[in-house]
Amino acid sequence: MAVIPSAQPPAAKKRGFLTPAQREELNGWLFALPWLFGLIAFTLGPMLFSFYASFTRYNITTTPIWIGLGNYNNIFFNDDFFWRSIYNTFWMVLVRTPIVIVVSIGIALLLNIDLPGEKFFRSVIYLPNVLSGIAAIFLWKWILAPNGILNQGLALFGIRGPGWFVDPDWTKPGLVVMGVWWVGANILIYLAALKGIPRSLYEAAEIDGAANWAKTIYITLPMLTPAIFFQVVTSIIGTFQIFTTAYVLSGTDAATGGPGQSMLFYVLYLYNRAFGRVGPAGFQMGYASALAWILFVIILLVTLVQLTLAKRWVYYESEG
Repeated sequence: MAVIPSAQPPAAKKRGFLTPAQREELNGWLFALPWLFGLIAFTLGPMLFSFYASFTRYNITTTPIWIGLGNYNNIFFNDDFFWRSIYNTFWMVLVRTPIVIVVSIGIALLLNIDLPGEKFFRSVIYLPNVLSGIAAIFLWKWILAPNGILNQGLALFGIRGPGWFVDPDWTKPGLVVMGVWWVGANILIYLAALKGIPRSLYEAAEIDGAANWAKTIYITLPMLTPAIFFQVVTSIIGTFQIFTTAYVLSGTDAATGGPGQSMLFYVLYLYNRAFGRVGPAGFQMGYASALAWILFVIILLVTLVQLTLAKRWVYYESEG
């Protein structure tokens, strides 16, 4: 009996000049093309131009005039506003950041306890992050007014409240109080990290007779260090870029940063220079570009220092 050979599938035909793998790669580039265009046109392009503009005298309406390091020389040696903004910004970084992190971890530890209504309290804690930023700023401006709710409450205990956003010595502490109110997003990150800690570690500690405080110090906090490190880096970068709060609270004094220049933070000063609210009239975009690149270098150096120091205190659980 003759054996009929089985039918073989036809070989895949090559369409045009591209193989299937090449077509797939081309499709990938076509899908990424809008993003690449946006990156070049709206991010890399402006960055390169601002770097060039930082070495020029440029006010948008005229052709940039090359002045070399003139802007940087004026910033470091002739600009008192610059050094004031540096002081105010670093004050917030060194004071606000640790307070916000400690408060966030403390609340997260409380919310991690299995008690009735924990989901309700988690929702309440996060609600401030849903409120519009400008609306929240005006709300706190009302609460921390000289005769606001907070000072009225302190008066009931015989305590004379400070002039939060009127007294130069209390404007930055007032901003720290406001910053604590927006810790909901940080708390969610810590809660997620707490849920990821293996229960076996606590069980082993309990067998050894460890107290609750010992488990917190020797298990919980070390296992939270990756989340803490993330929050430290992002919080410091965010604090370096404080603008909206200071601009709104300064009101008509935004050009000088509120009472006694106490809220003249770096980005607010950069904005004022860019749009001619301080110094010579006109849009000082060249000067503002130099300020922007100085801020970039500061944030880069601070972040690199944190990445270097992280090897000494951040604990990553080894797999297996």
